[in-house]
Amino acid sequence: MTNIDVISDMLTRIRNSLLIKARKVNVINTKLTVNIAEILKKEGFIDSFELADATCLTENGVIKKYITIFLKYKGPKQVSYITKIKRVSKPGLRTYSSYKRLQSVAGGVGLTVLSTSKGLMTDRLARSNKIGGEILFYIW
Repeated sequence: MTNIDVISDMLTRIRNSLLIKARKVNVINTKLTVNIAEILKKEGFIDSFELADATCLTENGVIKKYITIFLKYKGPKQVSYITKIKRVSKPGLRTYSSYKRLQSVAGGVGLTVLSTSKGLMTDRLARSNKIGGEILFYIW
């Protein structure tokens, strides 16, 4: 059975959809991807998301459920609110940081998403709660 990195898959799907200025993108439904979508919506990077009824039967007979993420654009030229997404901690090389060493992204415009003992949270929330964790990705 193939093991995929759902975070990298999600970020790549969003990145590719932004390149073609798509309005929505389907991402594999896991607790982790739903929590990431909630953070992105709360911080204003995406418009909304919903649990899709669509399922897909893979070659192995596994049923995959998806969530639909609605991307957010501004102006008549349809400029995305997301400029760049950078994956930091990968399955082959995990990256951890204490709350004291967390740096602001893009001069405070962007954010860092962390996996902590209290769940997923942004760098600002981690600093205020004095919790460190695994740095999943940067977004600005």
